[in-house]
Order: sequence, then C-alpha cells, then structure tokens
Amino acid sequence: MDDSNLQRDAIYNCYMIIVQGAKNVINACRECKVRRLIYNSSADVVFDGLHDINNGDEHLTYPWKYEDMMSDFKAQAEALVLFANNIDGLLTCALRPCNIFGPGDTQLLPLLVDLVKSGWAKYIIGSGENMSDFTYVENVTHAHICAEEALDFRTVSVAGKAFFITNIEPMKFWEFVSLIMEGLGYQRPFIKVPVTVVQYVLLLFKWMHGKLGIRKYNHSVSAYYIQLASHTRTFDCTAAQKHFGYSPVVPLEEAVTLTIDSLSHLTKDSYYARYSAFNEQSKVEKLLGCGEVADILLWRDEKKTFTYFLALVLLFYWFFLSGRTFMSSIAKLLLLINVVLFGYGILSSKIVGITFQRISSSCFEISETAVKDSITTLACLWNNGVRHIRSLAQGDDWSYFFKAAVSLYFLKLILQSLTAVIGVALVFAFTMFFVYEQYEMEIDEFTKVLFNLMEESMGLLTRNLPASASSFLLNNDRFHRNKGSAAVQHRR
Repeated sequence: MDDSNLQRDAIYNCYMIIVQGAKNVINACRECKVRRLIYNSSADVVFDGLHDINNGDEHLTYPWKYEDMMSDFKAQAEALVLFANNIDGLLTCALRPCNIFGPGDTQLLPLLVDLVKSGWAKYIIGSGENMSDFTYVENVTHAHICAEEALDFRTVSVAGKAFFITNIEPMKFWEFVSLIMEGLGYQRPFIKVPVTVVQYVLLLFKWMHGKLGIRKYNHSVSAYYIQLASHTRTFDCTAAQKHFGYSPVVPLEEAVTLTIDSLSHLTKDSYYARYSAFNEQSKVEKLLGCGEVADILLWRDEKKTFTYFLALVLLFYWFFLSGRTFMSSIAKLLLLINVVLFGYGILSSKIVGITFQRISSSCFEISETAVKDSITTLACLWNNGVRHIRSLAQGDDWSYFFKAAVSLYFLKLILQSLTAVIGVALVFAFTMFFVYEQYEMEIDEFTKVLFNLMEESMGLLTRNLPASASSFLLNNDRFHRNKGSAAVQHRR
C-alpha cells in the first residue's frame, strides 16, 4: 500500500472516530432518552494555525480553513453536538480545554518526551515569548461536573453553548516546556530557531518522505507542534466561571509537579533511562568509541563541545590563516605558552579573595611506558615504510607501483590544499556526526536509494556497451575474483 492510500485511510479513520462517532453518540442518547450530553472539545477549534489568540472568548468563530485536520474534525463534531441541543429533550454543551496535560496524557507530554529522545528539545521555535494557556486534566473533569449540574437545572445560559476551560494561569509556552524538561532532569531549551527555518526543514523531510521512498521520518517536529510552539493562545474563562461556577481545583504549579512525578520512569537519571540509552546507542556513537570523543563530537555537553571547537578553530587560525610559516607559528606558540606559565608561576596564590590552584609538576611528566610505546610505534611505522620501499625497488609488482604512485599523487594534492582540507575536516567533524545521529534512518535510506540508482545506471551502461567491451569487463572481473580466492587459499 502506497503513502497516498495510507494517508487516505488515516483521514477516513479519524473522521469515523471523531465526526461519525459524535453522530452515533447523539443518536444513542436520543434512543436511550439521555437528557444531558457534554462534549469534550478543544480550544483548537477556533485556531487557524496562523494568527495569535490573545484572551479569546466564546465570540470567536470557526475559521474558514484549518491547518490541522484533527481540529477540523473536532469543530465538526462540536457543531453537531451543539446543533442537537433541545431536540427530543436532549440538552447539550461543549467544553473547550486548552493544552490538556497530566498523568496519562497521550498527546502533549508524549510529544515533549519524543522531542527529548530525538535531540530537538534544546531548540526554541520562534522568539520564545509566545503565551499559552494550559489545563490540568483534573480541572477538566471538574468543569464537566459543573457543566452537568448546570444542565441538570436546565440552565438556559449553558445549554447549546461552548465554553473555554483553562487553569486561568497563562504562561510562556517555552517556560512550561522548560519546567517539564527540568523536572525530568534534562536541560532547558536554549537555542532559538526562526519559525521559517523549522518549516523549511519540515518541508525537506516531507520531500524526502514522498520522493525518495523513505518510509519514516521524524514526526516530533510536526506542523502542529510548530503552530502550537510559536503562537500565542490564551483564552478567557469568564463565561464558564459565571454560568456554571467553574474554577480550577488544582493550581498550575501543583499540576506540573504531579505530572512530573507521574513521569518519574522517564527521568534522565532513572534506571529505565540509563538502560534505554545503553541499548539505543547509535551507529556513529559506536564508530566513535562511545567515549569522550563521542560525547564531544555528538554535542552531549554543549559547553564542553563548544570549548573544544573554539580551541581548535583558534589553533587552525594560528597555524594556517595568520600568514606565518608553520615553524614560526610553533615558535610563537611556544613563546606564548612560556610567558603564560611563567606569569602563572609568579602570580600570587590569592588575589582579590580568589584562590589560584598551583599546577603540579606531575602534569608535565611523561611516563617511561608512554615514551617506549611512542618509540615502538615510530619504529614500526619506519620499518613498514622501508619494507614498502624494498618492494617497489624490486620492480616486479606493477599494480603495487601504480597504487603507490596514485596515493602519493593524491597526497600531493591534499598537501597543496592542506588549509582547505583541515578547515573542511574540522567543520565536518563537529557537524556531520551530529547530523547523522539525528537523521540516521533517513540518511541510510537516502544512501540505499542512491546506490540502487548507481547500480541501475551501471547495468544500463553495461547493456549498451559493445560486445567486446562487455566481455573485457566480465573477464577482468572474473580475473580479480579468482586472484582473490587464490590468495585466500594460499593464506590457509
């Protein structure tokens, strides 16, 4: 089944559950003579995904077009429930909670946890100043009880109406996210990314998903989350307070604490988290040795990684971009180190109440074992070089000669552009490993597609070659295979 059919099935299933489900409930209430029906809608039904809502009330109308399919279906279901009011004795109303959260949440909190696992949790989408309302799940339940009691008394101001429900404590959206992340033991988001950049990245993933046949892409940074995280959405609950006496029974601070306690198994220091991290090491982390080098190049600790990167950039500038020769750069660097060490040595141990720890002489000592190992390694490299030179001097192995010549030629080209090569390698090391870890599956799929295209192109090229050229390539391939198998047998 292709992606278009899967998408159609998903839309159909959502429609049947939300809209058709609301129709079925209304019909069942009429048949069973149920007198009160309260629909748990959402504040999303008045949000078009493009414009901010500041202290919005029940006078807001449904937008002409929704950016999110689920909001569209919820608005249809809400309209059906409100339209059914006072028909066959059924009294209805709708509650519109904003950003429901709490223990057992299956939408907002799982989205935040997925962000942590995917590495996106450090980014703030937009300015980070947008305000949002949040509603603890127990307060939503309390609002339903209050609304049901009002309908039981056949309150005209409640029947057939919709009401916004929140904790009545609006706060910055990213402050709420930070509280959850911090409570779970993770770092607060701190890198601000423009909304347009995130949208372009999302479009790129959609293109890769649709055009390159990649089965999965990262759903954590979805279009809905971008809208939610970059717009102000606050609502006025005066109508609910006035007409059926709603007021939050759990304040926001306590609600956040209770929610974090319910997610204790997902905390950074929990056994589950350590066990999951141990079993979910990425390919690139294993390639880098799962040690300090991996932690630095994969930006596990941003401050430490940035410090190393800045130091390497300064060394790169000192040796390659300052305009000095390599030897003069080394001499000036040693002179600078000498001055710093001497100044540090004569510096008072305590200045302005700040204590400076002395450098131990052991920091400059090298063990005898390390020296012997270094000399042994150099000797092995020298002996290998001499062995290769002797092989070349015999003049028997032409293939080895060409390999050595090509290698030396490429080494010459690299040395000619050494500055550019080292600069590119430096940027590559601190970016590509991190990028590959974040999008390992997508890059692997893309590489697989690329290799398949290359194989198909080679096959097409081979079929269109003259018969003599095809037979030559086939015989050459057989020769190399036989030579390889003979070498294996000789080793045995």
